[in-house]
Amino acid sequence: MLYYLFEYLEKHYNLPGAGLFQYISFRAGAGVITSLIIAILFGNKIISSLKRMQIGETVRDLGLDGQKAKEGTPTMGGLIIILAIVVPTLLFTRLDNIYIITMLAATIWMAAIGFIDDYIKVFKKNKEGLKAKFKVIGQVGLGIIIGSIMLFNNGILVRMPKAEAVSKGYKIVRSFKTNIASINKNAEVKEMAYVKTSLTNIPFMSRNQLDYASILESIGIDKKWLFIFFIIIIIFIVTAVTNAANLTDGIDGLASGTAAIIGATLGILAYVSSNTVIADYLNILYLPFSEELVVFSAIFLGATIGFLWYNSYPAKVFMGDTGSLAIGGIIATMAILLRKELLIPILSGVFLAESLSVIIQVLYFKYTKKKTGVGKRVFLMSPLHHHFQKKGIHEATIVVRFWIVGVFLAVITIITLKVR
Repeated sequence: MLYYLFEYLEKHYNLPGAGLFQYISFRAGAGVITSLIIAILFGNKIISSLKRMQIGETVRDLGLDGQKAKEGTPTMGGLIIILAIVVPTLLFTRLDNIYIITMLAATIWMAAIGFIDDYIKVFKKNKEGLKAKFKVIGQVGLGIIIGSIMLFNNGILVRMPKAEAVSKGYKIVRSFKTNIASINKNAEVKEMAYVKTSLTNIPFMSRNQLDYASILESIGIDKKWLFIFFIIIIIFIVTAVTNAANLTDGIDGLASGTAAIIGATLGILAYVSSNTVIADYLNILYLPFSEELVVFSAIFLGATIGFLWYNSYPAKVFMGDTGSLAIGGIIATMAILLRKELLIPILSGVFLAESLSVIIQVLYFKYTKKKTGVGKRVFLMSPLHHHFQKKGIHEATIVVRFWIVGVFLAVITIITLKVR
């Protein structure tokens, strides 16, 4: 909203300084500061309200050190994260931008599912919470929405030479002539086009690109089935990331700190994907109008760090499913919009390891029980962070080490932009 206000003031009254809101860097900086302030200032009030309503965590006895001390700690603290994301987004982003509309929808959608789950657990005293099938329906619904927007909304585009777009049969939304400059060569006039395409970025392949439609062609399936194929992939990504984020939220500060690292990395990916010169230099897809995601990722970073103020060991509040499902939905949606979804296994490697540890544990237990009559375990306990707790490592140490791994994976993710 402030973007439009200051645009009006600059245009009609030539107000000094109003033009700052035209700059992504200024709005990103203002967004991260505002979200951080909101999370810290209002966090205490929200925590106090949760305590008054006796919205405390019920802890099962898993034999972990310090576990019972967490009994009664307020949960549903994800409300702090949502508040610190939604308010600055409304203030500092362009609300007519389809990328921002999609991010806001994904945030509220998954937060609502998580809130219902937490509400049933806390107020209805039902430890199971929202039935799994309803969570899955919500995740599938979000996947369908995101996939449809990617394929059919004319605001989600890729820029490429017009000749290439014509030769590959892509739908051209707009063509134009422009001076293309890059770090490696002088500017030259080229006929370019904004096109609808199912292209995505992936390292280790020619030009860092993969077309989902070409996968269908390679196995002899007509491209008319692209919608179903693409939607299935998007649903899988959304479901996998949201559930993995939920599993990671098991000890103080782990999910929020890891999400902050991922959010910062997504901000870098958004910046390079929305900058013509850098995108050309890195040979990645240039995504027009996606620069607003730089602002959103900055806001997300501020919100998660601000929540970490209260969620770090010893936690004064837990995010609950309200926060963890929203965080997973945000990360999955932003990666998909930036056409970097195939980098998620690297970027969200901590989430992936947590999720895989549960899958491996369950499958191996069932397999050994069927074969020998006695179920055996690969890990002392899953998810993975509990395994290390069982080994006697303090949870604060586990969290910091997982953060270090998260930073390492984030650097690798950025490096892959130049690997082909």
